[in-house]
Amino acid sequence: MKRRIIYSSVSIILGLNLFLGFLIYRYSAEAAIEDDLYDNLELFSRVLERVRSDYVDGEGLSYSSLIRSALTGMLGSLDPHSQFMPPVKYSELRKETEGAFGGVGIVVGIRDDYLTVISPMADTPAMRAGVVSGDRIVQIEGRNSERMGLQDAVQLLRGKPGTDVKMTVFRPGTGGRKEIQLTRAIIKLQTVKDFSGGTAFELGEDKIGYVWITQFGEKTSDDLQKALDKLQEHGMESLILDLRGNPGGLLDQAVSVSEKFLERGQLVVSTQGRRREMRSERYARAGNPILDVPMAVLVNRGSASASEIVSGCLQDLKRAIIVGEQTFGKGSVQSILPLPDGSALRLTTAKYYTPSEKIIHKQGITPDIVVKISSEEQEALFLQRAPGGVEALTHLSEEAVEKVRQTRDLQLERAREILKGIDLYSKEIKPRRDELASQ
Repeated sequence: MKRRIIYSSVSIILGLNLFLGFLIYRYSAEAAIEDDLYDNLELFSRVLERVRSDYVDGEGLSYSSLIRSALTGMLGSLDPHSQFMPPVKYSELRKETEGAFGGVGIVVGIRDDYLTVISPMADTPAMRAGVVSGDRIVQIEGRNSERMGLQDAVQLLRGKPGTDVKMTVFRPGTGGRKEIQLTRAIIKLQTVKDFSGGTAFELGEDKIGYVWITQFGEKTSDDLQKALDKLQEHGMESLILDLRGNPGGLLDQAVSVSEKFLERGQLVVSTQGRRREMRSERYARAGNPILDVPMAVLVNRGSASASEIVSGCLQDLKRAIIVGEQTFGKGSVQSILPLPDGSALRLTTAKYYTPSEKIIHKQGITPDIVVKISSEEQEALFLQRAPGGVEALTHLSEEAVEKVRQTRDLQLERAREILKGIDLYSKEIKPRRDELASQ
């Protein structure tokens, strides 16, 4: 009896194993067929030929145009930041990182499935028109942006300087909707500025230096060093680094900016991707770091990408106090892969991590001291700092214009208070405590 039960149990187990093995084999075979390169290339070529031969308006269709459209769709289906760039778009990207292009001066991204303003650039048509971070662009030139690709939107906004473009924005904070007409201009990227938007970098009586980095371009690190040299010559005792509204830029520049405030060998940022070459760690190199200056870094909803690398690094390494609002959360790496015909792929290949391995993408950097301001206050502060910004408000009442003039920068004020407190402690309170302890 026992032997029969054992034989039955073994038979059932073997049968189950054979059945499960068959299912696994069948599933693997079907998956292999579904993901077979040559089978799918054959499918693509059949569709390509059928479209070219049978499409009703297909007389002017070429293999080149169809394949480039297919590449655009393929890269666009991955995420909002990956794209196929024809030669013209690739050339525009190179111009942008080199320092100048024609447009309205806004950086846009996809946020919660909406085309959203990450940040208006300093001293540009968009900033002077009152566009602020978080505005949703619902129409461009009368075209609904709901299903518009990110790069298509950028292409519509850019154009010949002196030409006009209309867009309609929706501001979630107020529920208001506004049509704005902007005149395109040459967008020159002076990325390192003082409080007034210039390059004087003077100090007040409190000896607190202030540097505003608007974007991370090819010359940002060098220009920052010039600014810091001036501030040190004037006797700077502490520093505010303003990264509000900074949409990011070049990774190398983010590392170079960070290492000016770090000891050699400290980790700045790491990247993690599928391929080994996409996994890396970037460390501070030898240089002339400013190690003895207390720092505060200002961030807001428009601080993204390279801005988040710098603020996340300085926060993790206890080198600066981060003040402001939760940052945008754009922490992915886009590799530019040039192709033989002058086009290129912009492909998301990795994600950024702070020194403590906090992920930036879709999370952002949480400030040490949270100071929130409304969209209206943010707009007023941008207008205050833009040359001619307040003077351009001729359509508003005198009371409304005066309200813009009187808007206080609470985030900057809080950063100054913190640094003054640190200075007071180090110069007066700590020496007294040390003196008392030695008695």
